[in-house]
Amino acid sequence: MIEILIASQNEHKIKELKEIFNHTEIRLISLKELSDFEDVIEDGESFLDNALIKAKYFANKHKRMTISDDSGLVVEALDGRPGIYSARYSGKGDYENNLKVLCELENVENRRAYFVSEIVLCYPNGVYKSFRGEVHGYIANEIKGDHGFGYDSIFYMPEYQMTFGELESEIKNRISHRANALKLLKENIDEIINYK
Repeated sequence: MIEILIASQNEHKIKELKEIFNHTEIRLISLKELSDFEDVIEDGESFLDNALIKAKYFANKHKRMTISDDSGLVVEALDGRPGIYSARYSGKGDYENNLKVLCELENVENRRAYFVSEIVLCYPNGVYKSFRGEVHGYIANEIKGDHGFGYDSIFYMPEYQMTFGELESEIKNRISHRANALKLLKENIDEIINYK
């Protein structure tokens, strides 16, 4: 069994990654399981930059294979905001972030948006691979649903006629941006496991 470290202190993200990435030969472990509660400043200019900062730092620190996910919401009418600032868009929490986006889109017709997940897998020697997943939808007119986290309760999927916040986690974990990025990672898993 190969262990891969998740470079995150976000409990929601860790839970979701573990649920989606179920593989017989690999066990995902969290920083918390290593009694590491350090946070790293994400000062990159893209999702890839930020994921790489975290993955490289903790892969080197713990001398083990590490994955990091940087993800966020991209809203077309807001010129791509909140983007890489998704988690701290309002300077407060998830609920306030959602309200800020809804407020900025008041009376705006174009509500197209997508979630991005950039997952980086980094080896202790600094070599890395990246996998990008997206899921496209719309910003709802109001907050709906209490499943998920982040912007899930305002991200509307027309094919399900629900927000991510209303979807059962089993469905969301099949179609989400993070699921799409992890699918790409899994397709490369033999190469990853056998990397020398």
